[in-house]
Amino acid sequence: MINRVVLVGRLTKDPDLRYTPSGAAVARFTLAVNRTFSNAQGEKETDFINCTVWRKQAENTANFLKKGSLAGVEGRIQTGSYEGQDGKRVYTTEVVADSVQFLEPKNSGAGADRSQGQPSYQQNQSPSQQNHTRVDQDPFSSGSGPIEVSDDDLPF
Repeated sequence: MINRVVLVGRLTKDPDLRYTPSGAAVARFTLAVNRTFSNAQGEKETDFINCTVWRKQAENTANFLKKGSLAGVEGRIQTGSYEGQDGKRVYTTEVVADSVQFLEPKNSGAGADRSQGQPSYQQNQSPSQQNHTRVDQDPFSSGSGPIEVSDDDLPF
């Protein structure tokens, strides 16, 4: 069985970075991907594909990409379902990314407003002042015992 996806498109809004109760980073974003063919009216159509990325890749995605950024995503399709507020079953499809590639130079396109391409965090800020977590910070450095991971924290 093979389940591999490769996409290139632009983010429709800034990535949404969150953390699981155990501290695992997860970023969600939607990628607008143009179809390679035109419809009957000669117009190109676009698919809007929900993507999820975990851990350090999630933090990097949130720190360096924003609405309009060109990105390449490699991963797998994952389906799921849940019960909506109206009691009906809602089915979902998303790409769980193994890799997110930043396809534009730091100082061009959507990222042009960042100062000299520097990350959106600064080392002298306290964690409560930061927009995102520093990617060079080791979340496991203070613990000496085993790491607890629940099934909800796993991307599969």
